[in-house]
Amino acid sequence: MSGLLIAAPSSGSGKTTVTLGLMRALRNRGISLAPGKAGPDYIDPAFHTAASGKICLNYDPWAMRPELLRAHAAISTAGGEALIIEAMMGLYDGAIDGTGSPADLAAMLGLSVVLVVDCGRMAQSVAALVRGYAMHRDDVHVSGVILNKVGSDRHETMLRSSLDAIGVPVLGALRQNHALKLPERHLGLVQAGEHGALDAFIEHAAMQVERGCNLDAILALAHSGPATDVSADVPTFKPLGQKIAIARDVAFAFCYEHLLSGWQRAGVELTFFSPLADEAPADDADAVYLPGGYPELHAGLLADAEQFKSGMAAARDCGARIFGECGGYMVLGEGLVAADGKRYGMLGFLPLATSFVERKRHLGYRRVTPLDPSFFDGPLMAHEFHYATILSEGAADRLFDTADAAGTPLGPAGLRRGKVAGSFMHLIDTARSV
Repeated sequence: MSGLLIAAPSSGSGKTTVTLGLMRALRNRGISLAPGKAGPDYIDPAFHTAASGKICLNYDPWAMRPELLRAHAAISTAGGEALIIEAMMGLYDGAIDGTGSPADLAAMLGLSVVLVVDCGRMAQSVAALVRGYAMHRDDVHVSGVILNKVGSDRHETMLRSSLDAIGVPVLGALRQNHALKLPERHLGLVQAGEHGALDAFIEHAAMQVERGCNLDAILALAHSGPATDVSADVPTFKPLGQKIAIARDVAFAFCYEHLLSGWQRAGVELTFFSPLADEAPADDADAVYLPGGYPELHAGLLADAEQFKSGMAAARDCGARIFGECGGYMVLGEGLVAADGKRYGMLGFLPLATSFVERKRHLGYRRVTPLDPSFFDGPLMAHEFHYATILSEGAADRLFDTADAAGTPLGPAGLRRGKVAGSFMHLIDTARSV
């Protein structure tokens, strides 16, 4: 597979900003890209879409089957696009069972690895660090380094000289720049749709990458692999319906694009509506999907959105299948208590009350088995990441039986009443066969 993985020794090295700048710089040259994000991240892909002009897909080596990863990569690059995927965490960091690292993805797809190294507090030691990452696995090819947060010309000379000695190409050097920092929130970056000057930020990053990096050498690495035939489409899990209405705005933004594109290729019709704009789902929808997001930041608007609430009730009463995921699950509940302690009434479709007064982080991959096969085929791979606490879960059927990435049982999760269901799990793919 021809493509590039932008990775780093650890989180916080600046690989997201470097990736955004690289994507926009190549786009400004008229080069067509196929952007990707490794792992289960629901926020970064929107930034990649903004930078590249193309829909960004997730490539999750733990939660997605290898055949699905290869199919997505092949379909995305069928027109000669350069596949550029940003890694998550450190290059060799994976799930609790030791698998699913960016390195696993690079090996699986044959991607060249460009290592973004935060050099702000090191000089010649960079050679030892890069040598270790380059030699750690024979099936992972670190093809070059971008030096980030370089302090001066003298500092850059020291870094380059040490890397010359070990034969790892330096593809670029970027100076410390406090203007290239994105604002953060408790689940990661503040969403792309909420960044008031995102395009200007990305253009500034692109200008720095254009000045400091060898774009021709980087692009050559992205096209260095053998051509791959477009494989047959690989479905994920059974779609919710044939006409699915999907909530989409800053309160419901955590939706995996690979699921939507897969459903569309299967002939499913998708429509979108904004609960924050008090819009109702399409009248003819036979399913409604409320993805995750930040409903806790907009609870007052949602509580007062009468057309949204009445439209959802009409969909339920007409027999539409309704599914809420994480934030969407909370909105399906009876009440949501915001961080200031004020309680807001939600849809009341499920006997659930949640709160953000006392935040507790819930994070990790999940193996989930549907307890009612009429809703989902199983088992499924998923990811959980939220700070909400459950105040109460009333009388209703449980939706999933769950375990963590190592297979340790975590018990039942989610609720179902008739054709309405939800949980805190972000569903990613059908589980691979053992």
